Amino acid sequence: MSAAGLDPTQESLLKEECILVDVNDNAIGHRSKRECHEWERIEGEGLLHRAFSVFLFDSSNKLLLQQRSDAKITFPGYYTNTCCSHPLFLSEETEGELGVRRAARRKLNQELGIPLEQISLEDLNFVTRIHYKAKSHGEWGEHEIDYILFMQKDVSLNLNPNEVQFCSYSDVKDVEKLLASAEGGEVKVTPWFKLICDKFLFQWWKKLGDISSCEDKEIHRFC
Repeated sequence: MSAAGLDPTQESLLKEECILVDVNDNAIGHRSKRECHEWERIEGEGLLHRAFSVFLFDSSNKLLLQQRSDAKITFPGYYTNTCCSHPLFLSEETEGELGVRRAARRKLNQELGIPLEQISLEDLNFVTRIHYKAKSHGEWGEHEIDYILFMQKDVSLNLNPNEVQFCSYSDVKDVEKLLASAEGGEVKVTPWFKLICDKFLFQWWKKLGDISSCEDKEIHRFC
């Protein structure tokens, strides 16, 4: 652990530059991942950044869930959807939806060890965006415009333990049980995953074969 009590690998990632956006998802600059996740700056400066959440389903329509590593800066040990991260302030990742899909492909490889040749940009289907804010523990929190991406494909996994401690494919009943366990305080689920489950996931799940019919350009506001 560093002097600040942070995992050194995760602390090094705090130097990455996230894309700052306004409430309509227009890029307005960039700040470090550290600054974007400091609750004092979120509340005091209103820092809002672009993010994505991937929902990966296999050919039997089961959803890959993960439990975040205990080393993570925000929401360590929480259960969540397949992959959650940020496009960075890089030329190839600042181009709106296309940049988000490129970032998602990068992180699916980095976090879950899915070979890049198994993930094409066309595999990642944009569904919608949500705007939410949530405090984590200590000085950390999230304030994001989160792009929701669906993908259905059988892939190989090789988990990065610094990012993910556990993964499993789950059906609808499994997810409902997980949410009930979270309500009972037995486990924890990330706030964005709970929002998406409460408002959208189960109706989208029924339309996996025609997920493009669920696409909308609205930013759904939860803060």
